[in-house]
Amino acid sequence: MAAQSISYPKKKAGVFAAVAVVWVILDQLTKSLFAGQQPGGILFGPFAGLFDIRLVHNTGGAWGIFSDSTYGLGIFSLIVCLVIAISFFVTIKQCNWMQTVSLALIVAGGIGNAIDRFAQGFVTDFIEFSFIDFPVFNVADIGVTCGFALLLIGMFFSFKNDSEEEAE
Repeated sequence: MAAQSISYPKKKAGVFAAVAVVWVILDQLTKSLFAGQQPGGILFGPFAGLFDIRLVHNTGGAWGIFSDSTYGLGIFSLIVCLVIAISFFVTIKQCNWMQTVSLALIVAGGIGNAIDRFAQGFVTDFIEFSFIDFPVFNVADIGVTCGFALLLIGMFFSFKNDSEEEAE
């Protein structure tokens, strides 16, 4: 059984890395669709009355907070991502699979937007809800939001690690 418990942290590390890498790639690929286009009006949509595609170059945070602080927000984002990743790897044996995926999504989202901030001087946002007044967002933001939601759900419901880990 000791050999199995050694493999769980490695599996979790692999899942964490895979989810983070795939999410960053998905984020960057979707943003690349808008390279060279001017921000402004609705490019496509509405889709099923739910959302439009509207290109926005965001130099601040959500809801326009900290406008024109793109590099400071980028540095802050990388520091937070580093702290989350280090915390995950330090506590990997205690983390369950939901925490593993949720933390990977949060880190990937932070890295995806940091890449934009440092490479372009702004974050490329393009998804806009049609039915409510909500900031325009992107795939990185979805990762951060869903990752955080999964963490909250995990706090309210006790998810056990695999049964092999319980046997230890």
